Amino acid sequence: MSKHIAILGAGPGGYVAAIRAAQLGARVSVIESQALGGVCLNWGCIPSKALLSVIELGDKVKKSGSSMGLQIAGPISYSLPQMVARKNQVVAGLVKGISTLFKAWDIAHITGTGVIQNTKTLHVRSRDDAEQVVSADAIIVATGSSWPNLPQFPIDGTQILTSRQLLDLTEVPRRLLIIGGGVEGCEFACLYSGLGSDVTIVELMDRLLPLEDEEIASTITRELKKRNVNVVTGTTVETLQRHPEAITVSCKDGTTIEAEKLLVSVGRGFNSRGIGLEDVGVQTGRRGEILVNERMETSTSGIYAIGDVTGKAMLAHVASSQGKIAVENIMGHHSTINYDVIPAGIFTLPEIGRVGLTESQARERVAARGEDSDVSLRIGRFRYAALGKAQATGETTGFCKVIAETATGKVLGAHMLGAHAADLIHEAALAMRVGATISQVADMIHAHPTMAEGLMEAAEDAEGKAIHQIRKKPM
Repeated sequence: MSKHIAILGAGPGGYVAAIRAAQLGARVSVIESQALGGVCLNWGCIPSKALLSVIELGDKVKKSGSSMGLQIAGPISYSLPQMVARKNQVVAGLVKGISTLFKAWDIAHITGTGVIQNTKTLHVRSRDDAEQVVSADAIIVATGSSWPNLPQFPIDGTQILTSRQLLDLTEVPRRLLIIGGGVEGCEFACLYSGLGSDVTIVELMDRLLPLEDEEIASTITRELKKRNVNVVTGTTVETLQRHPEAITVSCKDGTTIEAEKLLVSVGRGFNSRGIGLEDVGVQTGRRGEILVNERMETSTSGIYAIGDVTGKAMLAHVASSQGKIAVENIMGHHSTINYDVIPAGIFTLPEIGRVGLTESQARERVAARGEDSDVSLRIGRFRYAALGKAQATGETTGFCKVIAETATGKVLGAHMLGAHAADLIHEAALAMRVGATISQVADMIHAHPTMAEGLMEAAEDAEGKAIHQIRKKPM
């Protein structure tokens, strides 16, 4: 008799877990109160990229018209309602795709809100208040995270917005204030500055993208300023005044900013409350995250948790990987997760790709061992502008950077900024995953002309032998 797995949530963790469980022979029920695909597909990753792709295309056309010989009749303009309509079509098509997969794998999709009653049972209430009980051999919690609800910034959906609401605007705000200079804030700054908004970002830390490599962060800050984005760092909003047509904020450093719309882009909350965890003894951390081990097991036998609600790397592809690992363990296999090699993409203009340690993290690691980081580390860089493909396509902004251990040649991290960086970073991730040395990356023959040659040359630079980069001759 096959096992029955109940999954609470159908985001990129839950729906992937459901399909993998069905592939392994389980009977699967997925409980979801909103849309299949969760935040990532419906109100996050996919819709924002659908909109950003239009701005990116517009940037290319403007560049082509001014310097590359493409003749354009009249200035480039954007129709935000049409962009949003296309975005909705893209999302609807992908949601339908998940539904089709569920039907193909005979996965039960139960629309409603689930609460865990015991280790084998969930109580589900549908939107029309109908109730049912779902019994299962194992339960996976994949309830994700939600937008912040900060008293200082009361979300009203008209002036003070979350990213979900900003994705559905059909009129471009004249002035947009973004609170938070992380990934989401920087992506929306690119989108709305491209549409013509006067954009300001306010970030508490002393730089944008504080979790990224410092060279990456400083470069994207420069690129945002080129897009006429006003960047205010190292301060916080102290007061907020709302008027019928505008919002005025005063910052701790004395800066006063007036805007038509305000995007709150500061952190996310874990959806771990109100789902019965305390009744079955599932332990949570101080932030409300569900505590799990490397097999995605919670403190209560038979209950697993995956995705954002675990408070690990809050990325869609991490949730998907965790989902596969959870069901494989439920089905009798032994699977664990390794968070050391997780690539990530940031879809600013230009893109960012990264995997592994930043330079400062690598230096801190070797310094903790009592070593001189200038000796123990090899760092290589290569500019996009020196690539034939980048020159040919006009995509010359950006660079590749690799960080490796001197003694072992082990690649510790890689960072890219430029065209297709979020795709190109996977070569570095694979190298790290299989234990390739920096020399092996440098020695692998890369096709010419390609952007991927940038990583090869950065690896060569780490060894002092990049071909298309001037270095002093050895004495």
